[in-house]
Amino acid sequence: MDMGTNFGTVNFERRKHPRISVNLPVEYRKIENPKPHPAHTGDLSEGGLLLHISEPIELGQELSLKLFFTSARVLTSVTALVQVTWKDIRIANDGLYRIGVKFVDISSEGLTLLKGFLNSLSSLKSAQELITSPRLFPAD
Repeated sequence: MDMGTNFGTVNFERRKHPRISVNLPVEYRKIENPKPHPAHTGDLSEGGLLLHISEPIELGQELSLKLFFTSARVLTSVTALVQVTWKDIRIANDGLYRIGVKFVDISSEGLTLLKGFLNSLSSLKSAQELITSPRLFPAD
């Protein structure tokens, strides 16, 4: 019985940094055009993010990006230079394009803020999983 060469093969995602699904407001600018455009994230990591934008963007294009999030109950923003590493050839159901970008230049302060925010999201996710996981032992 020939199961093919891929039988039993596991395809692990090879990302350096884990991504967290989160919808955050973003403002981006094309380097050659200083006009800001609104966007939002689909996911986020220390290495980059998934963006939902309203216009087509070319692979390799660099963008100036401002990411907004709440840190310690204070609205915070991090500015970075990003590069488009992939794009969806289809327009999503909401009429937006999906692109993947990696951080090319982000300040050490910005990276520290981003890491702190991601760690807080990971902690919330872990706490939520503990709350919603079935009990291993019956309650007394």
